[in-house]
Amino acid sequence: MIGWRRAVRGVVAGPSVTYGLIAVCCAVFLISPVSGLNPSYGTGDAWLAAQSAYFERWGVIPAQLMTGSPDTLLTPFTALFVHGNWLHLLGNMLFLYVFGAMVEERMGPLEFALFYLGTGAFALLAYAAANAESGQTLVGASGAISGVLGAFLLLFPKARVTSLFPFLFFLPLRFPAWIVLIFWFVLQWLAVSGAGQGGPGVAYLAHVVGFGTGFLYAWGRFRRPARVKAPAAATEGESQP
Repeated sequence: MIGWRRAVRGVVAGPSVTYGLIAVCCAVFLISPVSGLNPSYGTGDAWLAAQSAYFERWGVIPAQLMTGSPDTLLTPFTALFVHGNWLHLLGNMLFLYVFGAMVEERMGPLEFALFYLGTGAFALLAYAAANAESGQTLVGASGAISGVLGAFLLLFPKARVTSLFPFLFFLPLRFPAWIVLIFWFVLQWLAVSGAGQGGPGVAYLAHVVGFGTGFLYAWGRFRRPARVKAPAAATEGESQP
């Protein structure tokens, strides 16, 4: 597995929202039929049927969401805490841990929580609107985490992170954050490939929308206003205009 840790230090208070989101996502996954650890869902066909029902109940189905059914209105939020397999979960949580802590520190806990939920839900809604007739179930925090990555790139464009790659004998190497972001999209593709035809879908449009929304929000929220230099006061021997 791939391990990451933050390269920038100096955070006094822990990122409580980031850790809380990770804890909730992991807990939801472990008790769900997807983890394979809960024997109450049975085995074989019964287990597969439980997974399918689970995704349909808590995931986003564009064709149903666009009808405005009350039962589906909260699914853009519930889907953020549902993952399709172990790789999907672990990949998302690793990137949330690495990048979420610094973004939360900059935004503050409350704003970060609203930003995370809002960006993730908006990304799923955008995909549903663009594919209103699709019956494919969508789950995962990828849209929200894409938003976190977009904000991170704007807020910390020169940041570097230390990573441990198993195929490089676990040597600790430091990379610019933008290189790690490319790896994020590769990991998402691998997660989709390992999900199988019976699993939920992962919407790349939601990733793009989430990333762009996060970047634009950070740009509008934290950009520095242009400084207007005041004319220098006249010295002796000079006259004011």
